[in-house]
Amino acid sequence: MAVHRNFLSLLLLTSSALVALGPAQPSPNHLAGSDSAYLKRAAQQPVDWYPWGPEAWETAKKLDRPVLLDVGAVWCGWCDLMDRESYNRPALAAFINANFVAVKVDYDAQSQLAADLERAQAVLNLPSGLPLTGFVTPGGKLYFGGSYFPSQAKGDKPAFEDALKQALRMYRERRAEVERDGVELNKER
Repeated sequence: MAVHRNFLSLLLLTSSALVALGPAQPSPNHLAGSDSAYLKRAAQQPVDWYPWGPEAWETAKKLDRPVLLDVGAVWCGWCDLMDRESYNRPALAAFINANFVAVKVDYDAQSQLAADLERAQAVLNLPSGLPLTGFVTPGGKLYFGGSYFPSQAKGDKPAFEDALKQALRMYRERRAEVERDGVELNKER
């Protein structure tokens, strides 16, 4: 009888724990259905990532927000570091989600797009390399960016949070200049 009581107690505790866990939580962003290992790795990040495509650009236009474009690869150590230092931080993700439409691109799956972005960054005399971090108007003009941005300023590299604020200020306060001087990206890729 004592064995049955212990078994029933254990069964009740186990089922209570499973009920407390509830159903599996859906991805907090739009990357869960991706075939890319790089994009899937970011599917549980608190940033509301979109894959490259019309939905992201339509959302940016509708909300009148710049696009934060992150191009990286699953094999890129700097990309992984930036994910851990920045994109996994809930407070920073909340700032990104409130002010940008975030788009994540797999370098290996969309190498031509990555090459286009690298050329555009070169035209604007911006640093390049993986990860490629770009700030783009809803119309598709790159106006600011760089490569890896550390969580804290290091040497000539600003902290990522400072880069985000600078990109947002440029978009809001110098919009005509951003539109005039930005480099057009092919959004159809």
